Amino acid sequence: MPNLKDLKTRIDSVKSTRKITKAMQMVAAAKLRRAQESAEAGRPYADRMNAVMANLASGASGADNAPKLLAGSGENQVHLLVVATAERGLCGGFNSSIAKLARAKAVELTSTGKTVKILTIGKKGREQLKRDLGDKMVDHVDLSEVKKIGYSHASQIASDIVSKFNLGEFDVATIFYNKFESVMSQIPTELQLIPAKFELDEGQDAPFYEYEPGEVEVLADLLPRALSTQVFTALLENGASEQGARMSAMDNATRNAGEMVDKLTIEYNRSRQAAITKELIEIISGAESL
Repeated sequence: MPNLKDLKTRIDSVKSTRKITKAMQMVAAAKLRRAQESAEAGRPYADRMNAVMANLASGASGADNAPKLLAGSGENQVHLLVVATAERGLCGGFNSSIAKLARAKAVELTSTGKTVKILTIGKKGREQLKRDLGDKMVDHVDLSEVKKIGYSHASQIASDIVSKFNLGEFDVATIFYNKFESVMSQIPTELQLIPAKFELDEGQDAPFYEYEPGEVEVLADLLPRALSTQVFTALLENGASEQGARMSAMDNATRNAGEMVDKLTIEYNRSRQAAITKELIEIISGAESL
């Protein structure tokens, strides 16, 4: 049985940890509200952009002069997996769920003879994937110094992806991220970026547009912007999902610390009572021997 001093030190240590996790939970809750508002505010724009691009793509697909970002390279051999995770941990299974989905995709592609390349966004994804897929990593985007994700960051990432595609470094690009549903629910999502795929939601009618000078010309101009929008949407969804997962994880940690303090306090009181009882017995035994 540990002595009273060790138990007291342990209780104080767990109480300090509980204060830290409680503070982190409150900070995550504050950040979650802003991140959730950003993600939800961007969804209507992304949905409208998707509807316009789906309409354009349906008219231009199969055309001889279709943009390369839509038609693809004509091959399906080299795949670029863009894995977007967080720069920091302590957010439950947020990072591991994305890494797990990307790892499963890499294994699936490799088993069919495809070549896999990985571009990571966020330190935690790189750390998890480099153990068994380190030889497939070709690039990394560090956002550790970025306090608030903006469209310019997504645009830069999208431009780098397009540049690699134009240089013939890959044939298909897919991004992996977590879509925010609620504090308790974040859905690991896989989205193909190149060749561009735009699908309308069920029940959503494709609007009719007239284009000038023509669908192919407008599509060629809009495709890079649509790609940037998809990357930006993924980063915003990831931001909200990260804070939601961290808030939930810190809430669980705070409650677990509270339960541990209660158990240790009971053990401390029992040990203290046992020590007092032992001391009383020794005193009484000594008095009787006189």
